[in-house]
Amino acid sequence: MPSANSVKLSCESLWKVYGNNPEQYFTDEIGSFNVEEKFQNLTENGSIIACGDVKFDIPTGSIFIIMGLSGSGKSTVLRCLSRLVEPSFGKVELDGLDLLNQSPKDMIEIRRHKMGMVFQNFGLLPHLNVLENVAFPLKAQGISKNERLARANEMIDLVGLEGRENSYPHQLSGGQQQRVGIARSLAAEPEVWFLDEPFSALDPLIRTQMQDEFLRLQRQLNKTIVFVTHDFHEALRLADTICIMKDGQVVQIGTPSEIVLAPADDYVKKFTSEVPLWKIIEAQSIMEPPDGKEVDRPSVKPDTLLEEVMRLFDGKTEEVQIVNESGECHGVLTPVSIIRALYRDEKKVG
Repeated sequence: MPSANSVKLSCESLWKVYGNNPEQYFTDEIGSFNVEEKFQNLTENGSIIACGDVKFDIPTGSIFIIMGLSGSGKSTVLRCLSRLVEPSFGKVELDGLDLLNQSPKDMIEIRRHKMGMVFQNFGLLPHLNVLENVAFPLKAQGISKNERLARANEMIDLVGLEGRENSYPHQLSGGQQQRVGIARSLAAEPEVWFLDEPFSALDPLIRTQMQDEFLRLQRQLNKTIVFVTHDFHEALRLADTICIMKDGQVVQIGTPSEIVLAPADDYVKKFTSEVPLWKIIEAQSIMEPPDGKEVDRPSVKPDTLLEEVMRLFDGKTEEVQIVNESGECHGVLTPVSIIRALYRDEKKVG
């Protein structure tokens, strides 16, 4: 989890409406109208609300995952944030700069220099090899050939494709093509990284490998990431914060454990119903007070998941201690305390 950082990207009262002149319904100031009334008026007018009154803040260096079923509005929100789709109303700010007030020309420059994008279809240029594909966005920035090829080579090494620089897209596997897409999006050194279901077209094993790769890259690069998926297990594995959408609206925003342990409604509960709780409960949330014993026992950090803690218990281990960065013991866990917590929380979310 990232520390309390400044907000990198935010949106407020973000709407995208398709219909007959929907802008006529947004003559008010942000926050000055009744949202339920607005939804009703637009629906009665026959308009289609792709997303409505969406608001959230994304801290610098965090992974913010937007998820929901098909048609929930998640991809629309992603595209509105970058203005690939023009919002009908609202505010989107990047480092305090209101993107909706920027000219089309300025937005092109912002996308070129501050935003990286990866989509489900890899979008590689078939007539260019791997090196040329990765270097392509840098050419649009006017960077010299030597510099852009050098940076492209760095990105290729970063995603583990060294040796395939001269290969063409048709000579690569699906996972390799996606790695090229990731390298290309990182070549411009974006401040914000948008990914729209980037792994959904991959086989399950390759998908897991790409998730591992994604987490490795994030540990190295610490990007601010907006990631769209419909796969809740993927969201749990990758997210710092999850935003669940339904029918164009935000239903709940929270950490993975908050979403699973305290679902806002039955829609969210349906997403979480098959999630093994030991994969999301942190040691600090169920630890017992320190017992003062001076004994040799395994130690874990407060945010360690129960899945990892449980592996430490063997025939000789009766307790695991939770310690902070200074090595001070904040609490202990026993097999009984874990069983009680899992049983209690299963009842809570069941």
